[in-house]
Amino acid sequence: MTEKHVKDLLMEHFMNPRNVGDMAEADGVGDVGNPLCGDIVRLFIKVKGNKVEKATFKTFGCRAAIATSSLLTEMLPGKTIDDALKITEKDMLNRLGDLPPLKRHCGKLAELALQAALGDYFAKSRGDNHLSEEVARRIRDPREWSAAIAEEDAATVQPL
Repeated sequence: MTEKHVKDLLMEHFMNPRNVGDMAEADGVGDVGNPLCGDIVRLFIKVKGNKVEKATFKTFGCRAAIATSSLLTEMLPGKTIDDALKITEKDMLNRLGDLPPLKRHCGKLAELALQAALGDYFAKSRGDNHLSEEVARRIRDPREWSAAIAEEDAATVQPL
């Protein structure tokens, strides 16, 4: 994809985000904050049968965090729970056409919000807290964020 296409899609999702807002009676809610940049995502999912029926979000953050959250809510409806569990930051970044290096951590934020929402769904519907506990551990682990930050830092270094 061209750089112009990336900027256009990013700005489209930022200026006209899809599926924004709270969801009454959500089956799963995932709250994730990036401890390094301060962005926060709350993702709501509604599950029917074994599929994600609907997803909405609220994000406090930069353009890329809002755009990535918006894109994620478009990717989820109709996905089985197993397929939703497989969505990664790379899937979102590939669909957006990749983000500038300084904003790639927004994909990690959206991925973890999805994992947290699915973990909440599992805890409520199955009494299984394993995924929720794993996501909480990952959020607190500086290594989870350091790879994205190191990549971003490397992109800002200018050769002599």
